[in-house]
Amino acid sequence: MNEKTYPESIPYVVHEDHMCRMERTIKRLWILCIIIFVALIGTNAGWIYYESQFEEQVITQEIKQDFGEGGSNSYSGRMVGVDNGEADNTADDSDQETEDGR
Repeated sequence: MNEKTYPESIPYVVHEDHMCRMERTIKRLWILCIIIFVALIGTNAGWIYYESQFEEQVITQEIKQDFGEGGSNSYSGRMVGVDNGEADNTADDSDQETEDGR
């Protein structure tokens, strides 16, 4: 029972073959990392180019109303970033009073 068990020794040729295989694998992984990095930069550049095609539309409105001798009321508004050239001129109903005064 005093015997010590040692792992079997591996021949040097086997170890050397294994190390060569690992060096090739590591080289392939570095090449893959470089390809992925280049692809990431390419897709980001493509996305920035795609988004830069759309220019911001600016629509300016000037409305003047004359209330006779009592004075005049004027409104000047600016809408930025209107989609497809369609203006959304809907008023927010929460700011308007009803006939009951609520």
